[in-house]
Amino acid sequence: MARYAMIMAGGSGTRLWPLSRRERPKQLLPLIADGTGRRRSLLECAAQRIDGLVAPERRLICTAERFRALIRDRLPAFGDEQILGEPCGRDTLNAVALTASVLHRRDPDAVFSVLTADHLIEPEDTFRARMEEGYALVEEDPSRLVTFSITPTEPATGYGYVRIGAPIRGHAHEVAEFVEKPDRRRAERYVASGEYGWNSGMFVFHARTIMDALARLHPENHRGIQRICDAWDTPDRVRVLEEVYPRLPATSVDYGIMEPASDDPDLAICCVTMDVRWLDVGSWPSFARTLEPDKHGNRTTPEDACLLVDSTGCLVVQEDETHTLALLGCEDLVVVRSPDATLVMPLDRAQDLKRLHGKLGERLR
Repeated sequence: MARYAMIMAGGSGTRLWPLSRRERPKQLLPLIADGTGRRRSLLECAAQRIDGLVAPERRLICTAERFRALIRDRLPAFGDEQILGEPCGRDTLNAVALTASVLHRRDPDAVFSVLTADHLIEPEDTFRARMEEGYALVEEDPSRLVTFSITPTEPATGYGYVRIGAPIRGHAHEVAEFVEKPDRRRAERYVASGEYGWNSGMFVFHARTIMDALARLHPENHRGIQRICDAWDTPDRVRVLEEVYPRLPATSVDYGIMEPASDDPDLAICCVTMDVRWLDVGSWPSFARTLEPDKHGNRTTPEDACLLVDSTGCLVVQEDETHTLALLGCEDLVVVRSPDATLVMPLDRAQDLKRLHGKLGERLR
């Protein structure tokens, strides 16, 4: 069996406005500083993480078609056939199904991982070792659907949870239960029990198994994906993709495959526990955690373009190093400046940024 990897990179990034825009998605923003001072995008980080794990020619990115040129420019190692362009977003089930169908057409014995472009994961050596375990589980038994569980650091309500069942070997376990985004009380109970991990949104599947499961569980999606696949290597690819894909019922792979699979005798759900630092960089408070705070808890980037006096707990992000952003006597603020817009908000109102985004004019979106 050959190993493949697909990175999902279709997020809109409205919670990282004003830097993230419709034509400048969060996964391509140069947000993450490496040890040399160079700033990399989340997608570049995701691609680098699988170095040594999957051969370069067997890596795919599933993204919006309109981002294809941007991705080819930023990640030239990915050829045009390695970028699967969606004409519109139809949630993760269809992104996974499209990938499975294309891979199964090329290689009937393909085993592929589903990875995310939203996260920082450290250390990378541990990530690769756990992914190796995930691939091995599916190679041994293609009926297995493998997910990866992250040790919780807090009772977060924005993630799904996995209850870890009987051990298989190493860091691999059976899955006893999936729980989607619990309320605070239940999340606290899950974390205290030590039996649950966060659902990372990363998986390893056999392409044929996913297509078979799709046919049983979501026949309408299966018929549409099969039409697209039949046209994939023909001159009709774009026409069929644009005609069929937007009409596919939208749902997540968790709701659409993983949850019903727990009651399917033909499938086996497993998880591999990942003891890593896993940071979802989907909002300004989470981005702040990628930066080192000063002695007053302020986090700034770039440091030379920000001046804070008598201020505590603030995040200041500046794109133009020739322009100085100065804060005096401020507490717990987010200040983000792009060339054409500036955001100022209390740190604890970050969850409301989508509301503000909805009121913006088209140009600023």
